Amino acid sequence: MNEAVWRVRAAAWELAALSFRYPGAELEGAVASGEWAEAAREVAAALGLALPEGFGAGAPAGGLRPEATRLFVGAPEPACSPYEGVWAAGADGARALLFVSPRAMEVERFASACGLGRPEGTNEPLDHVAAECELLSWLASVAAGAEAPAGAPGAAGLPGGSAQAAYASFLEGHARTWMPAFARAVAAESRHSFYCAAAVYLGALVGKAS
Repeated sequence: MNEAVWRVRAAAWELAALSFRYPGAELEGAVASGEWAEAAREVAAALGLALPEGFGAGAPAGGLRPEATRLFVGAPEPACSPYEGVWAAGADGARALLFVSPRAMEVERFASACGLGRPEGTNEPLDHVAAECELLSWLASVAAGAEAPAGAPGAAGLPGGSAQAAYASFLEGHARTWMPAFARAVAAESRHSFYCAAAVYLGALVGKAS
């Protein structure tokens, strides 16, 4: 597969990560200007993703933070947990524990094998949807020829022996085990048109990202 496709994949997953991080000025501005929807449509065209007609049209930027809090933080529980470990525990009928669930620890080990860890100053579990999207974006960028940061192993030292293999392994072993259900839940639950669109985009991407 050529480097151009991997670059598009890297951009696609970075856009997904931006969409599900707690919203700040960058996301609010991109939504308000229409830049977010335009970028999603460009990625969809490049990767052959199926997005509905009129996708992202007229999504208001206002109200992103209250809706993100309701959906992903909650008081006391989020409407749609953004953590893989919580979804895996629910599927197994087990009690979900952040950081120390078996699936969350698997993600931590995988990221560590890639030379990546939790960003300094944060305490967010690495099985958060945005963190997993960032990991896939990073692996795709390395597959496209980007240099790994200092301290990260070379491509041959990544899980599976290459960035391409590590990407495929994480996509199948993690992202695809829960992100489709997460995306459907967000699309059904959200009261904000942006998060409905972001969920449709993520669902399309995770289904066609290999």
